[in-house]
Amino acid sequence: MNSRMLEAAGVSAGWLAVAAVGVAVVAYFLGCFNGAVVVSRYILRDDIREHGSGNAGLTNFYRVFGGPLTAVVILSDVLKAVAAVLFAMFIAGSISPELVTLSKYWGGAFCILGHMFPCTFQFRGGKGVLSGGAIAIMIGIGGGSYQSWWVPLVVWGGFIILAVATKYVSLGSCWAGFSFPIVSGLVYRDSLIILLAVIMGGLLLWKHRGNMVRIVKGTESKFVLHKGSRSKSAPTDVTGAEGASPAKEEAGSAPKAESEGEKMDRQ
Repeated sequence: MNSRMLEAAGVSAGWLAVAAVGVAVVAYFLGCFNGAVVVSRYILRDDIREHGSGNAGLTNFYRVFGGPLTAVVILSDVLKAVAAVLFAMFIAGSISPELVTLSKYWGGAFCILGHMFPCTFQFRGGKGVLSGGAIAIMIGIGGGSYQSWWVPLVVWGGFIILAVATKYVSLGSCWAGFSFPIVSGLVYRDSLIILLAVIMGGLLLWKHRGNMVRIVKGTESKFVLHKGSRSKSAPTDVTGAEGASPAKEEAGSAPKAESEGEKMDRQ
């Protein structure tokens, strides 16, 4: 696949391959640090993947546990994405300035892969919304043109409007996954950037396929702010869209059969 940015860099294929593999490995393992899993397992002595939707992400963590530790999950998901992109930019910048923008997408893609499929946690990760949002902002920063800011503006603008208007965080997330490759292609018109953006956006949409099913059926949970934190012995009973609480199942009631959307969330 021809890339305008690769051609402009004029760097040997050998050096590019070494740099690309190095960035991919570092970005992937940064992505493997899943804040929701780390906080729930090692601080709360529980596993977020055993509650609610089973997803190791911010929304499920907040619904189940809540409390100030949610901020730790937010910071971890944002900072690892920022670190992955900055590392990719540093390596690319030392080779050729022409590669910096492309490196953001490259490092971001592998960070998202690590977040969604972490080898450190049985390849059961989150859906990549917050980390992906941080990557979109990093693409806008230092893009060399005001046009680069169209990427985070379109992604985040649509996300906020849809999430606030409908209270479906997943609907805003689907917009982010759908719009990201489109706006990236319109801004940069580079074949490799478009490919990486399609991979990231496509993975985000695939991770939300269960949410899409529930939105269509009208069973998707709406986001509601709550105060305080949930103890590990009494997680939130997120029924319907999120599934029956394991605490209630253990108490003796018959487990509720998972819907098609719930099964997709746990895959």
